Amino acid sequence: MKQRIFMYLFVFAALLVLFQYVNSKRIFEDLNGKLISQKDTLEKYKDSVAVLQDDVLELSHFNLYRNEDAISYFENDGYDVSELIPFIKDELYKLNEVKGDHPIVPYAASTGRKMLINTVKTLNHKWIIADFSDGEYWGEIFLTYEITEEKQLKFKLVESFLYPFD
Repeated sequence: MKQRIFMYLFVFAALLVLFQYVNSKRIFEDLNGKLISQKDTLEKYKDSVAVLQDDVLELSHFNLYRNEDAISYFENDGYDVSELIPFIKDELYKLNEVKGDHPIVPYAASTGRKMLINTVKTLNHKWIIADFSDGEYWGEIFLTYEITEEKQLKFKLVESFLYPFD
């Protein structure tokens, strides 16, 4: 009787070990498959990040904050660029508040509306690109700017265009 109990225990232990082995192998293969999938996904994301970094670098080429010569130009005159650029943009936006037609935008607005400058991009220490709209018509302007000896900011319209209305 004792031998039968040991034989049943041995068979039961063998079945338990076999079950654990098969279950562990399945879990291991599943985790290994997930790891390979995650590595592939990670590689794809690294490639995407590299492409986006290249795009950002290209888009920021004409940007005052990445132009050392333009920054040096202002710093040599004693200006803090981190304060000056927002000031220049604010001064351009203040022109939106002038009564009547916009002093820089050379196009008339729709009836009952006013042309307003929406977005401003400072390219360097002399040039600005901005877009404008009255809600129906829109366009872009290319400006030059300078700070005079009297510390006055002056804008000069160089080029502009209005998108055709469909």
